[in-house]
Amino acid sequence: MAYASLISLKTTIKSLLMTSNLPMQSLICDHKEELWALHEKVSSLGLFLNNFEKNNVSGEMTDLEVQVKEVASAVEYTIQLRLTEIEMANTKNNVSGEIEGLNFHHSLQQVAVDIDRVRKESTKIRDKGKQASEESSVRDFSSSANDILNVKNIMVGRGDQRERLLEDLTRGYSGEPKVIPIIGMGGIGKTTLAIEVYNDAHVRSHFDVCAWATLSQQHNVKEILLNLLRSTKGGAFDMLDEAELADMLRKSLYGKRYLIVMDDIWSIKAWDDVRRFFPSQNKGSRILLTTRNNEVACYANTENLSLQMSFMDQDESWNLFKSVAFANEALPLPSEFENIGKKIAEKSHGLPLTIVVVAGLLKSKKTIEDWESVAKDVKSFVNNDPDEQCSHVLGLSYNHLTSDLKTCLLYFGIFPEDSEIPVNHLKRLWMAEGFLNFENDLEGEADKCLQDLINRCLVHVSNKSRDETKIISCKVHDLIYDLCLRQIQRGNLFIIKDILFEKSDVKKAQINDCDPNHVPSVCQPLSRHNMQPFKRWTGDEIHGSPYGLYRAFLTPGHHEWRDDDDNNLLKRTCSIFSLGGFFSTFVLQSELIHFKLLKILDLTHIRIYSFPLQILSLIWLRYLALFCSEIFDVTPEICRLWNLQTFIVEGYPPSYLTFPEQIWGLRRLRYLKLHKFHLPNQPSVSVDKARHMSFSNIQSISYLSPLCCTKEVLSGIQNVKKIGIKGNQNISESGIFNNLVILQQLETLTVRKFYNWSAVTIPTTLKKLKLYKTFLRWSYLDIIAELPNLEVLKLVLNACHGEEWDPNVRVFTQLKVLLIQANYLESWKATNDNFPVLERLVLGSCSYLKEIPIEFADINTLQLIELDSCPPILAESAARIQQEQEDLGNDPIDVHIIPIRHTLDEPKKKIIFSRHSSLDKWVKCQSSN
Repeated sequence: MAYASLISLKTTIKSLLMTSNLPMQSLICDHKEELWALHEKVSSLGLFLNNFEKNNVSGEMTDLEVQVKEVASAVEYTIQLRLTEIEMANTKNNVSGEIEGLNFHHSLQQVAVDIDRVRKESTKIRDKGKQASEESSVRDFSSSANDILNVKNIMVGRGDQRERLLEDLTRGYSGEPKVIPIIGMGGIGKTTLAIEVYNDAHVRSHFDVCAWATLSQQHNVKEILLNLLRSTKGGAFDMLDEAELADMLRKSLYGKRYLIVMDDIWSIKAWDDVRRFFPSQNKGSRILLTTRNNEVACYANTENLSLQMSFMDQDESWNLFKSVAFANEALPLPSEFENIGKKIAEKSHGLPLTIVVVAGLLKSKKTIEDWESVAKDVKSFVNNDPDEQCSHVLGLSYNHLTSDLKTCLLYFGIFPEDSEIPVNHLKRLWMAEGFLNFENDLEGEADKCLQDLINRCLVHVSNKSRDETKIISCKVHDLIYDLCLRQIQRGNLFIIKDILFEKSDVKKAQINDCDPNHVPSVCQPLSRHNMQPFKRWTGDEIHGSPYGLYRAFLTPGHHEWRDDDDNNLLKRTCSIFSLGGFFSTFVLQSELIHFKLLKILDLTHIRIYSFPLQILSLIWLRYLALFCSEIFDVTPEICRLWNLQTFIVEGYPPSYLTFPEQIWGLRRLRYLKLHKFHLPNQPSVSVDKARHMSFSNIQSISYLSPLCCTKEVLSGIQNVKKIGIKGNQNISESGIFNNLVILQQLETLTVRKFYNWSAVTIPTTLKKLKLYKTFLRWSYLDIIAELPNLEVLKLVLNACHGEEWDPNVRVFTQLKVLLIQANYLESWKATNDNFPVLERLVLGSCSYLKEIPIEFADINTLQLIELDSCPPILAESAARIQQEQEDLGNDPIDVHIIPIRHTLDEPKKKIIFSRHSSLDKWVKCQSSN
């Protein structure tokens, strides 16, 4: 947590030093040397913390982290607050340059003293930490393989995974020993499955030697060797050194077919430390790993033999639950207990550890009232387990994280329980909070952090893009969510407050029409007084609540700050964002100005009808999201929000929003999204100034008017990677898209409602193209086929018009995903030569198409055909392609069918067919109906 605070402080200082168009630029220039010196001190302290946490064995380190966290937060608070006060005073012309310079100089001197004090303390702690680390490296690991293997582990379900593992262990292989990793989050049953196959009679007879060693987060190589030798030879070897033990193990394994189980391996280094002890000549030998880290599995596994443990389904969960809860019951289960037991098992969300803990605790509870009470709140029951089994197991995963990953994981606690979180939204919030290193590629850093958490099985992927290359949404298991809440509620990283606005019967009220002296009920003030203690909410509870729910993040208070001080509480509020609920309205005039250090302001569930001028005082704002259903003017003073990274306006105003030219002053802007807007030409300034009047950091921008696709505008967004352009059905722009060639970093292009394209020069860097209501001729796709890097093409709702698509000799050389949805296409005469590497074909509402080209059966890379709301004749066509591939001896493609829904209320149901026989049977059944 201390490291995250230092990163945030570094980001603030670096942003002051690296931006040349600040309102207080002359003041920053006068104190540049002091700021650089402070930056260097913070950097060195951050480097020390980052390295030291890897060997954090001294209890005093926690005390140091608390000091660093508090000082870093206070320093950032002091710098930002002082500059905010200076900026506000300058706006009102209330202070002279000389006075403001002296005040800022005094503040920098004071914070430098605070940082120096902590740095001196860190040196002392570092020396003590080194000594403690040396002493701990020889501590005894007393757990043995026999202790683990003799524990009664209940293996219920997992039949398919068990059989696959038995086959991988015993089928013939030549060459070096094969490594088989079992991967999954803590408590999912990796060790239980490993014990099950390790003790299997067929496995024991197949191998000459079987040995087991359990590692730990701070693994000890000597103890690992001792455990393995005790499994293979028996006896006492404690007096031997590591080299002698290693030699003895090699000799005991040499020339034999062996099975080694390395249970609970945490790091690549741990694998590298032990792999050299296992002879490589022994044909048919196996090394079975269990790990929570997918990165370790990928590194150790060279044959793609990994087994990813999934959550149990409802039947498996119930079978495991009753095998524990009713282990000694001979009579049939009473129906009332069975019904409630199934509900409890379902609420365990498929995690075996939770199921076993709950069932074990319920063994002693024999009344139906006790069971009903548990069914109402399974999580609380688990958390009250006196042995804290779940907390301990998952706590190991949390404690093994680096500080930056801990911070990013805890952020999941701000979202409603059980919610799927859009990944792009999550990453932008991480950036805005300052969790990521400003000096690196922010998007790359965010992707890396998320992937690390996924690799460690702490975060789970909910949805991926159609080409499987991007994660669309993710979530955490409810026990991980509980862990996040417990850590957050300790208040070391941030404090959460809920802000509730009561639902009003007034349908429409304009914020700026609310008289501060007479506030109607629909206009409720935002202040400390409607900040309430944090409460757990699920998505369903939010949507069914009579409140609009917002959440506020507060920096933990300094020991000298008081929470009952309104002024300090508001200044410490760094984020306010919407969690949903109904649309509400609150007064901004007299309240928002007190939230001086806000980084995130999400008002997407508050209707506004003009741009709130009070926001302009929030100069540290990095994320701003508004909701508007009418056009409003954006003031030229928008450039005062010089820290802004993300600017979103939700809603569907009737016409384009037009920005003033001062918008180009937002040089930090990375993400700009509105329903549709005009971007003006860049201001006419000198070449030197022009470098400071462009979106040099922009990553994504949508939806831009086609009339803005001029050289003057596009040259200001040259680094953009993703752009959306929305035209107007009543106009026909011509030739304007030729300027897109300026965008040499562009990877994703979306075009909506744009008629009558002329010849277009699209950047060759483009990887994804989505067209919506563009009414192109099908023959025009021959030009698009020339894009050398195009991997995904989506043609949605009359993207093309006409009844026949007969591709020319043109080839989509890199196209992996093709989506065609809602059009009048009847005849498609493509061949496998047109789409040589296609992997996924998705057809939606193609009501007139007669067949899918049978030549697609010859596309070796084809993996999936998905039919959404398509006529049965296309299912027959897919069945023929599937049959053809089976006849050729290829792995058959999967066919996913989402039947046509007859009412809007009818849920979507996807039917998956992996074999031709089952699909053919389904098609015949549909035809007979």
